[in-house]
Amino acid sequence: MIQLMKYLKEYRKDAVLTPILVILETMGELMLTVIIGRFIDELSNSATTMDTIWHYGVQLIIVAAICLIFGSVCGWESVKAASGLSKNLRIAMFDKIQDFSFTNIDRFSTNSLVTRMTTDVTNLQNAYMMTLRVAAKAPISILCALIMAFVINWKIALVYIVVILLLFVGLFTIARATHPIFQRVFRTYDKLNGVVRENLHGIRVVKGFVREDFENQKFETISGEIKKDFTKAEKLIAFNPFMMQTAIYVCLIFISWLSAKAIVGSASGVAVGGIYMTTGNFQNLITYSMMILMSLMMLSLIYVMMMMSRESVHRIKEVLAEESNLHNPEEAVSEIRDGEIIFENVGFSYADDPEKLCLSEINLQIRSGETIGIIGGTGSGKSSLIQLIPRLYDATVGKVSVGGRDVREYELEALRDAVAVVLQKNVLFSGTIKENLRWGNADATDEELLEVCRLAQADSFISTFPDGYDTYIEQGGTNVSGGQKQRLCIARALLKHPKVLILDDSTSAVDTKTDALIRRAFRSYLPETTKIIIAQRISSVEDADRIIVMDGGRIDAIGTHEELLKSNRIYQEVYESQQKGGGEDE
Repeated sequence: MIQLMKYLKEYRKDAVLTPILVILETMGELMLTVIIGRFIDELSNSATTMDTIWHYGVQLIIVAAICLIFGSVCGWESVKAASGLSKNLRIAMFDKIQDFSFTNIDRFSTNSLVTRMTTDVTNLQNAYMMTLRVAAKAPISILCALIMAFVINWKIALVYIVVILLLFVGLFTIARATHPIFQRVFRTYDKLNGVVRENLHGIRVVKGFVREDFENQKFETISGEIKKDFTKAEKLIAFNPFMMQTAIYVCLIFISWLSAKAIVGSASGVAVGGIYMTTGNFQNLITYSMMILMSLMMLSLIYVMMMMSRESVHRIKEVLAEESNLHNPEEAVSEIRDGEIIFENVGFSYADDPEKLCLSEINLQIRSGETIGIIGGTGSGKSSLIQLIPRLYDATVGKVSVGGRDVREYELEALRDAVAVVLQKNVLFSGTIKENLRWGNADATDEELLEVCRLAQADSFISTFPDGYDTYIEQGGTNVSGGQKQRLCIARALLKHPKVLILDDSTSAVDTKTDALIRRAFRSYLPETTKIIIAQRISSVEDADRIIVMDGGRIDAIGTHEELLKSNRIYQEVYESQQKGGGEDE
């Protein structure tokens, strides 16, 4: 946890002030105990007057009020420091994730990253808040109470030492047994988040196939795993209060017995075992007993929280320590000459293993301004191929060049700003249509928005909405159809005025007429932009300058529509199946 303290930043003052206030509060409580002990001894004196009683009473009220003020301010400062730490950690983790490559995200998984930024940070926040207050107060209370007890009578105070040692042995044993269970629990939390996220994302499919019972059973199974592990851990932790209560009662019994003998002996003038004791001293020892044992109990609770947060801390540090495998070079190029693309003997593996390539021996040259179609079956490597162009992944083998330079020589932001990608899974964010479109160009005017939406054939349906371009889009674009979502995403990409435009099956949900209008707009609006269109329908790519046929992670053939119809078996089969099977939309 110490390594994460640098994220306190502007809350360092609160973190430092909290233990200082705790120390002052503890000193005040000890002073209260001393005053009460003297007051009890004074009451046993027959010469005690009301003035003396008032004197002690005022002292108690003043010291108690001071303790209350210190405790209240301490509580406020600890909450401020802990919540500030969690805020800064979440920001740091989110910023780190923004720099992750797809490889980094694949390594953690989306569900795990969500858990780490929510559940794990909350666990750390709670543990740190308790640590600030109790971890400072408890040791000071124990130390001061022990010193005071030894001052009163060192022989009786030895009882505390024996009990403390036995408790530490017990707590250490419990901690060793529960830590592996908490490690397993947090991994199960990742699975639980995955089920919830998947279910909510696909709720329409779940309801469409009447699979609610199946999803409920899946959720109950994982919830049951968490409950089973937590129950097992809590059973072990349940020994903690048992040990504490036993220690308290054993202490009270021994101290009461020894002190009672000493008080009786002191009253008769005979020291029992060399021990003299007054009633006030006995009261102080009882108070010190409770102070020591309650502090130990609080420390044991913190210990439990630290055990729970230990795995959370490790998972948070993993994210913060993760380095993206995509970096800007030292002398990064920020200008992209044009949209020329060259693949030179490229191979690619998601596992970054040259022995497990999903793309291999890719040699391809695309001229700037050319329109390229890509056809291929599922798993043929079409999407993997185009993701190498904007460096969403790096080629495992070979080199990918854009505008005459290796993509690894460019500044990442400049490269991705010059390459607009409309991916297979279209994503819209919560906000108005205007706000979503301006992801392509934050400074775009309303006239520019209107122009690109007309080109993407989106203006026709936007104008039917009561609020037009100010229509609010729900998270994920759930209140627009698949075809409408695709056209909005295409319009957003056009606003970038990119050197390279990539459409990864992004017109699959629109009819062939709209698809043709969109492609015609590309030719007139982006004549110098290189356009790469991945499609399942041959009608979407048949008028491309060249068409690439992918098969098994390799380029099977390149040519025009007419050339491939004559020479390529895969292309012929796809064309015939779509013609005979009515694969094209009417």
